[in-house]
Amino acid sequence: MAEHLPPALLEACVVVGASIEKLREVNQSTHNGTSKHQLEPEVLYVLVPPFISRPQTKNETKNEVVRSHGKKRRSFLRKKREQHPSAAATLIQGEGASEERGSEDVSVPKDIDLMALPQLCFPGGLQVTNEQKDEEFHFLVFTDVFGNKTHGVVMQCYRPIVEGTSVYENGAGSFKFSKLFSAYSFCIISKYPYFKALKDCLSCLLIQLRTCRLSDMEERVKEFAAKLALVPIPPTGQLHLMFTLHPLTIVLPSREDKDQPAVDLDLHLPFVCFRPQLLLQVLSCLLQEQRVVLFSADWARLTLVAESLLLYLQPLSWQHPYVPVLARGMLDFLMAPTAFLMGCHLSHYEEVAIETNDLILINIDNGSISTSCSGTLDLPEIPAPAADCFTQRCRSLQIHFDLDQCHHASCTDINEQRTQRRVWQQNLNHDIQRITLELIVNIFRDVNSHLNYEHRVFNSEEFLKTREPADQLFYKKVLETHIFHFFLKDRLNRKMDNFTRMELSTRSEMQRMKAMVEVPRRPTMQEIQARRRSSVTENILNKRLGMSLPNLGDDQTLSFQRNALLTRIIMPDLALRTSPKSIKVFKLPDFPASLSFHSVQSYYSELIQLLGKAIFSVQNENSTLLARFYYLRGFVNTLCSRRLDALSDFQNLYKTDTAIFPTQLVTLLVDSLHRDERQQADRRPELKRLILKVKKENEKMSVQPEDHVKKFSLPRKHLHQEEFVRCVQECGIVKDIATIHRLFDALTNGQQKHVDPELFRVFYTFWKETEVEAQDVNLPSEVIDHLDNSECVYKLSSCVKTSHGVGKIAMTQKRLFLLTEGRPGFLEITKFRDIQEVKIAFAPFLLVRIPSLRIQTSGRTEVFEANLKTETELWNLVVKEMWAGRKMADQHKDPQYMTQALTNVLLMDAVMGCLQTQRSISAASKLAYFDKIKHEVPMMVPKTTSETLKHKINPSLDLAEPQTVHVLLYTPGQLTCNDSEGEMNPKLWVALSGGRVVVFDAASWSMLQDSIQVGESQLNCMLALVQDQVWIGSQDSVIYIIDTRSMTCNKQLTEHRHEVTGLAVDTRDQHNGQPTYSCSCDGTILQWDSSSLKVKRQFHLSCDRLSSIQIHDGILWCCCSDSIVELKKSGTPQRRIALPDDLRSMLSSFSSFIVIPERGQLWTGCADSGELCLWHINNHRRPFKRISLTGSSGVTCMIRVKDQIWVGCRGRSGVGGQCDGQLRGQVLVVDPESHTVAKELQAHSDSVQTLCPAEDRYVLSGSAQRDGKIAIWKVE
Repeated sequence: MAEHLPPALLEACVVVGASIEKLREVNQSTHNGTSKHQLEPEVLYVLVPPFISRPQTKNETKNEVVRSHGKKRRSFLRKKREQHPSAAATLIQGEGASEERGSEDVSVPKDIDLMALPQLCFPGGLQVTNEQKDEEFHFLVFTDVFGNKTHGVVMQCYRPIVEGTSVYENGAGSFKFSKLFSAYSFCIISKYPYFKALKDCLSCLLIQLRTCRLSDMEERVKEFAAKLALVPIPPTGQLHLMFTLHPLTIVLPSREDKDQPAVDLDLHLPFVCFRPQLLLQVLSCLLQEQRVVLFSADWARLTLVAESLLLYLQPLSWQHPYVPVLARGMLDFLMAPTAFLMGCHLSHYEEVAIETNDLILINIDNGSISTSCSGTLDLPEIPAPAADCFTQRCRSLQIHFDLDQCHHASCTDINEQRTQRRVWQQNLNHDIQRITLELIVNIFRDVNSHLNYEHRVFNSEEFLKTREPADQLFYKKVLETHIFHFFLKDRLNRKMDNFTRMELSTRSEMQRMKAMVEVPRRPTMQEIQARRRSSVTENILNKRLGMSLPNLGDDQTLSFQRNALLTRIIMPDLALRTSPKSIKVFKLPDFPASLSFHSVQSYYSELIQLLGKAIFSVQNENSTLLARFYYLRGFVNTLCSRRLDALSDFQNLYKTDTAIFPTQLVTLLVDSLHRDERQQADRRPELKRLILKVKKENEKMSVQPEDHVKKFSLPRKHLHQEEFVRCVQECGIVKDIATIHRLFDALTNGQQKHVDPELFRVFYTFWKETEVEAQDVNLPSEVIDHLDNSECVYKLSSCVKTSHGVGKIAMTQKRLFLLTEGRPGFLEITKFRDIQEVKIAFAPFLLVRIPSLRIQTSGRTEVFEANLKTETELWNLVVKEMWAGRKMADQHKDPQYMTQALTNVLLMDAVMGCLQTQRSISAASKLAYFDKIKHEVPMMVPKTTSETLKHKINPSLDLAEPQTVHVLLYTPGQLTCNDSEGEMNPKLWVALSGGRVVVFDAASWSMLQDSIQVGESQLNCMLALVQDQVWIGSQDSVIYIIDTRSMTCNKQLTEHRHEVTGLAVDTRDQHNGQPTYSCSCDGTILQWDSSSLKVKRQFHLSCDRLSSIQIHDGILWCCCSDSIVELKKSGTPQRRIALPDDLRSMLSSFSSFIVIPERGQLWTGCADSGELCLWHINNHRRPFKRISLTGSSGVTCMIRVKDQIWVGCRGRSGVGGQCDGQLRGQVLVVDPESHTVAKELQAHSDSVQTLCPAEDRYVLSGSAQRDGKIAIWKVE
């Protein structure tokens, strides 16, 4: 289990210096006249935890003892040395110096190479000097083959060489010192980059070393190391740890994110060394994975600057060799052929520049950058918009502490002054991280638009073609790097990191709206005008291939868009307005005076008590901070072998923050429980649940997530339908599987079962060329003035003769218009919604009949006619499809129909262009989907439906197929109004299949969050609470809690043993903090304290299946399969309303119910019955009224809005229940006064799964998988 214990601050402490024998030789040679001495450093001793061994109990074997911070070690065999009787010999002795010593086996961490460490501790060599020098510090980073880092802080100090001893009469010894001083290095090694904290620790040690005898040095160092081994590492979050090491108080900052290192250095150092333009060049070199060497006359600067530069690149992570300090004997490392980042002393600059080729040489001391071959740097620069924004941001940084603090009073206490400096540095680091993150976001913002998540494909060629010509070389180099490859993996895994959060938060409203509909990408009129205003010359658009994702949003294809976007993000200084999160500092107890086992146990006991007090103080206030205290206490309990207490603490993380739950450690703790501990755990319900959950997780097959990234390439073999679907999705043409199947039929045209690779290449090329032609349309300003800002030109005919004159017919998503020949002008032909008839007419000319396209528009007497010649049949298909799509979109108030019609039209055009046969028009007609179903299914939506329906949205927009909308939840704006004005908008929460939750802004119906993963099972119910929480009940028996501010699911309630089916809150009971109830299908009902997330009451209802609960007037009502039950306050049934006998005989079951207390009525619906049963609450033997629901085969859900009952149903086959061969869903509005159906609403092509009210103004309905959409209805 020790393998998974979080290490303490100290991994090892190593002392390096010259051996006693070498020092004797130096001393002797000095007497002989030699003045200069260069010695070979050696490891003198290694101190590693555990320093204290726990006595073995009778119940434990040696292997079962949980050692303090212990890990499996490899051994380093020290040379066998003769023991010298002098006091100086104690320098290489540890405990047991009185025992005879031969070969000693010193256990060291496996990641530390003791052979190289002496050189790194003395990178400039170990010298013996004639005078004592000041102490010096520098920093080391060790990286293993897996990229795991270990960090070292080295202190060099000089001690006089001891020649021998003399003895006074009283027995006390004295030392005789030579006039020579030898350097010793004290290196603290840690898994964590606590450079400043460890430097402070060594500074405290230095005070002791200055006053101690040489013979006492090892004991002092061991005592020092043992204290650091007691210091735990703070968990991820906003809790920092503080401890006192006389005379300093030292703080360990925590990691802000689990995927990022802790930041314990001054991130502004590179800004002091380099101007912003030079700093951008350095970052460009790293992004392009060049061979970079840093130089400085100060060893310490090398690592601090290198670490800062790598932090600037987050979330991109350096993947190549990284050695920030190269000792003098390691310069041959610079001959490595691969990319690297290394650091050398400035004295080697000329030598390295002459002896090497193609290295980037960066002089930190004078802030210059050059190359070893030419002297001048000739690499592509970071794109100008991102670079300019970064430079502007840098001007706002205040990187001088004294300037910032000159108006404050002087500090009279050193620890107070250090605290003041630390707070200033934390704020500055936060600002710098925001600036550099913004730079990375601006460079790679468009990457997501070229990803296919289903097949893990990045279309790099298309991404490059959308870059500015001046930037393409930079991106071409970056796209080939390992650093970008790993970045792509995180994007394809939909990682919610700081990059993603900033990218989402800085999207414009236009981008969010475009993400709502699958708009084929073309420049809008607004964008064409913006392009002209920004003086972007037209040659930027010359025949370069455009973007190829016709049904993705996010229209960022031109340079003016990127420039405008960056200006919007950066000019208002939005990113820097976010202040750092509030920090809590927890002080550890003072270290024990002696480091015996009992003293250490007392230290841990005191620490556990302090953590207990901290837990009590924030119990109901700050769950995030509470989780950190639980984590720390669980860790300390583990060290003390209090396994059950540790498990209890870790169990509490489910209710506070699951993000820091130590899964592996908990698994090993469970496996290490003794028999008596297991029996005790079984008697504690929360531990029993935890153990069962751990076992359940371990029983699941460990499936490695997909980690590959593919680049799109055209196929080289015949494509059957399945491969064709994959290939089309990968290249980003279209994602919808049904559309791709129609495209496959069109390209094969019923003659074969596969698509030839050459045909696919021609089709793909024609698709791209069609896209380019539309982008190259140069419309006069007079024409643009007649069009809406959002309109795009999707198709343009050749110059033809029409009834309106000669010109080109242009098609947008809204209309057809004529670009007249000669002086370009605008003549509107028709809007698609106004078309009455489209047909092909034939005019006789000599002996032939010439086809022409005729369009009749409502409100106009004249008919538009165009002599399109060979294009006539295609334009006929195109116009009819757009007409049908517009009608469908208007009737169903669903803009996706129009965008789907646009995609169909573009596909028709590409099919015609690539086939070029007599049957090509027949093939293209297979894609005329809406024109076809217009003739098969009536397009007209019933008047009542049309008047009531406000809008439709598609939560499965980013998916290849629609998913079932299982649950809907509307939350008003005030639920999340704490952070900013943007958070005040109401939200719509949508639970889809597989634990996926999508969030919409309910003011604009734009998608805020495309995926919050909540387990992997079906979600059954959702509930909003005023404490910024959304509770979600799942089939996997867990209640997941989403924080509405951070949009993360970081809490779980695991008390249920079966599928959670219902949630309810008593909003009337304000005195008890609005009691919250949950139920599971086995009949278990739990009452929760929503603040502490503890169960207040539990009772069990005997029933077949408990499917939902409601609270009315403080009374709990339960919907079971065979009955509706009203419960008393005690939890026992007050009354039970049984399923009617006729429905019971049909094996039907209750699916939903409504209680109307003021009428004394109960309304019920059954899953397999097309009627509602109405009951008197006080006379419930049989229903007093049954309401037949015409066209319904079953009731799925019911809600009460105002004085109306809204009922969601499954349609009945043959009675309006079928739509395009699929089952239609209905929403019925029932009048409770007349007991009649007031409205029949039909807007879903599958059964209605859920209904949700929105402030009594709207009702939202979600449907099953075949439809998968959400309809928004007006409430009258």
